[in-house]
Amino acid sequence: MSAPTGATRVAAVIGDPIGHSRSPRILNAAFAAAGLDWVYVAFPVVEGQAPDALAAMRTLRISGLSVTMPHKTAVADHLDDQPWGELSDTARRLRAVNCVVSDGDRLVGHNTDGAGFVASLGADAGFSPEDARCVVLGAGGAARALILALAQAGATEVVVVNRSPERATEAAALAGPVGRVGAFGGSDVLAGADLVVNATSVGMDGRSCPVDPEGLGATMLVADIVMQPLDTPLLQSARARGAATLTGLGMLARQAAVAFELWTGQDAPIEVMVRAAEAH
Repeated sequence: MSAPTGATRVAAVIGDPIGHSRSPRILNAAFAAAGLDWVYVAFPVVEGQAPDALAAMRTLRISGLSVTMPHKTAVADHLDDQPWGELSDTARRLRAVNCVVSDGDRLVGHNTDGAGFVASLGADAGFSPEDARCVVLGAGGAARALILALAQAGATEVVVVNRSPERATEAAALAGPVGRVGAFGGSDVLAGADLVVNATSVGMDGRSCPVDPEGLGATMLVADIVMQPLDTPLLQSARARGAATLTGLGMLARQAAVAFELWTGQDAPIEVMVRAAEAH
């Protein structure tokens, strides 16, 4: 990548913490591969300052913005409340934004998590959600994006398992008639599942597993979107029982590819982005 100039376009990610982010490596590799005079940087933005970050985006003419914890809901709420802001249909349904596009004088909020996950299922695991029974562990922002995306991709059932039954019910409603709530801690909740995906933080300690490993089986694909560590106790337990597994790296790279295409209007160099994510 050549040195930035006064004509270089800027994209960025905001979050707290943000120093661990793989996104600058992934997106800068993509811009270089595509021959674009763009640069991607990370800005630490503490909780409560998302509106200030969006104002800075407009003032500084930042072309694209990635949004991570703890700002996804705040960005959605702020964009939806401004005459210069709007939300995509998916972002409005989820009330969460992870990608902002500068479109003239307007900022448009999108959510690319679900699309990135479904793309990773197909490309990285050879798995299609169509006609599949899926179990999603969690009901937070990431889980909600996956629940909606799996239902839209043709899953026959999306079972939501969460410690709070009220949040599980709300999240399962995103899947419409194929959504239902599974009993938290239930021994049979995984029975018959084609896909099990962990969208909680359980496993980040390197010791905890979000389900009873005895419920995992060789006919399942088990995915975990925890990024640190990549090889979580859930994935280790699944492999020990003969199940296929999928880390969150593919989802990270492929949701970034969707953002790249929204910002630039060009096809993303996806293989370059995947290799950059793996090399981080």
